[in-house]
Amino acid sequence: MIQVLLVDDHAILRDGLKTLIAQEEDMEVMGEATGNIQLMEMLPKVQPDIIMMDINMQEMNGIELTRWVKSNYPVIKIIILTMYNNDEYFMAAIREGADGYLLKDSPSKDVIGAIRTVAGGESVIPPAMTKKLMSMHKQDNSEEDNSLTPREMEVLLALVEGLSNKDIASRLYISDKTVKIHVSNIFKKFDVKSRSQAIIFAVQNNLVPLR
Repeated sequence: MIQVLLVDDHAILRDGLKTLIAQEEDMEVMGEATGNIQLMEMLPKVQPDIIMMDINMQEMNGIELTRWVKSNYPVIKIIILTMYNNDEYFMAAIREGADGYLLKDSPSKDVIGAIRTVAGGESVIPPAMTKKLMSMHKQDNSEEDNSLTPREMEVLLALVEGLSNKDIASRLYISDKTVKIHVSNIFKKFDVKSRSQAIIFAVQNNLVPLR
């Protein structure tokens, strides 16, 4: 059972998400918080698999709260669910460790699919955001060795396209286990912790073709 904790200061949204998630047999809402104070009080007692949180909240916003959660409870996955289709917010959330970024007008099936995807160890980035990432062009002045093998580069390109491990394995004619090893190696070389962070790193450092 996927345990989900909702963090949003709007009761109507929380109620809507609870109703939506309650319809699924493999997941449930195990708690709610209106902001950072309640969340910080809850986590020492109960630790969910996934936290779904808004960005615009009082006192500590969702990006700052993501940083705090990832620093203190790194195994907890975080999905940002927001109304902001904003490059700055998106990049900041992913840099702080968010595992997914969804807009509040996303179809219900996309929200449920995102929960399952993130619970399975993968990240969720809206296609529109991926396209924006691919349109960016920043030079890297780092001298760190983050070079990839040809196979790792193939896997990275597939990650940028949004393919799952299963799809990557099918495309490259390798096993899911081998894909996980390559993804892990990419994370280590880039010094990142999620697919989303790896994609941002690759785009900002010109490691993938710009479109």
